[in-house]
Amino acid sequence: MLAAVLSAPVSGQELVPASYTPAPYGVNLITIASIYNRGDLAFDPAGPIDEADAKILGSTLGYARTVNIAGRSANVGLILPYVLGDIEGLYLGEPASAHRSGIGDMAFRGAVNLYGGPAMSPREFSTYKPRTLIGTSLIIKGPTGQYDSSKLINIGTNRWSFKPEIGVVQVMGRWAIDAYVGAWFFTDNTDFAGGSTREQDAMFSTQVHVRYVIRPGTWAAIDGNFWVGGQTTINGNVNDDEQRNSRVGATLSILLSPKQNLRIAVSTGAITRIGGDFNSIGLSYNYNWMGAPKTH
Repeated sequence: MLAAVLSAPVSGQELVPASYTPAPYGVNLITIASIYNRGDLAFDPAGPIDEADAKILGSTLGYARTVNIAGRSANVGLILPYVLGDIEGLYLGEPASAHRSGIGDMAFRGAVNLYGGPAMSPREFSTYKPRTLIGTSLIIKGPTGQYDSSKLINIGTNRWSFKPEIGVVQVMGRWAIDAYVGAWFFTDNTDFAGGSTREQDAMFSTQVHVRYVIRPGTWAAIDGNFWVGGQTTINGNVNDDEQRNSRVGATLSILLSPKQNLRIAVSTGAITRIGGDFNSIGLSYNYNWMGAPKTH
């Protein structure tokens, strides 16, 4: 579960199965992940370039910890991205191209189970049998990435972004269904393209995943999402760039040892209006260890 969260991109385009499955408190996790994207996308998925031809490699280093919050299973995590890529296309109708490499916007995620997943020690967790789970999370993305207002295309976004989400999981033997509903909210970028102010409407997203446990610790999933909104306004002028896109994909999570996990994910655009027609393949590795459990 933590590997899924830490290796996921932070945008309306997330495909993250098993992100609300509980884990015992006191687990620390380090994740290294890379994802290669090619097609119609941009460094900032919430502000896409139209008719883009891009090759973007994103890598992340993440740390997460499971905790006990008021008797409920919870976790907190920090994600540090680095992005390398080439892109060309039309931005607001004007030709644009760029090669960029640098640090992306840092993200924090906190999540807590509301129903079906109490805080558990490793011993208690070993006999736990999940059925219906309900959880909620919040992602906060800060303006820490590489940004230059004299350039139209940037890795960083020079603004804050927030995504509250609620997730429901139904476990049926070896099968499980994950369903999430959330929304991205954005502050204004007041130094966009030479001093302009760029506003962006909220972007609403849903995800559905069907998972099957192959053996303990190893599972496969079919993934799908849909997101809508995100229309931008620059200096009071509304742009025709509302997104209404969907992606489908598959994920395989392999338990290498009690402390190591490998995850492979692929996805492609299913329904695209602007900025979502690209192919993606990702690989992540994580290592976990137990620390002294804390209660908050």
